[in-house]
Amino acid sequence: MSAIKLFVGLGNPGDAYSTTRHNAGFWWVDFVTKNHKLSLKKSTKFFGHFSSISDKSEVFFLEPHTFMNESGKSVQAFANFHKIKAEEILIIHDELDISPGKIKLKLGGGHGGHNGIKDIAKMLGTNNFWRLRVGIGHPGDKNQVSRYVLKNPLKNELSLIEESIFNSYKIFSLLVNGEFDKAMLNLHSV
Repeated sequence: MSAIKLFVGLGNPGDAYSTTRHNAGFWWVDFVTKNHKLSLKKSTKFFGHFSSISDKSEVFFLEPHTFMNESGKSVQAFANFHKIKAEEILIIHDELDISPGKIKLKLGGGHGGHNGIKDIAKMLGTNNFWRLRVGIGHPGDKNQVSRYVLKNPLKNELSLIEESIFNSYKIFSLLVNGEFDKAMLNLHSV
């Protein structure tokens, strides 16, 4: 099985959204790139900000700076340019169906109502990419979802989300080495 070559954090661009639940994917990429002492560079060609680590092979980080519903435009442009297959991509995004403090890794599946995932699958022509689903919890009423994801998490929720991001960083080397079974075991037993 392929290793992860592209880590994509989903969110909405701009200061108005930077601390909202929907930007959990950006928070993950920001945390990991800071730990690797990397800076994200703006790219109009890729419709976002990106960075890379050069070791044995190139590992990239991308934050699409389209709005969430058009995330696929950035992912497709980046993947096509760097010849990265869908199964070598990990999308990090907020997940309503997982409580704050929990994080899940999976390959493929439906979009579950997440418009960023839906657009990426459409633009790549497949849903066969990896997802790291950062739990943000559910407001309890489906009519409240849009407002909920665009609001800041409560202080205790933010602490749990940050802890889950830190815990998921512990499997980073497993992901870039393609050790997905071990990564899932380590992540899901936390």
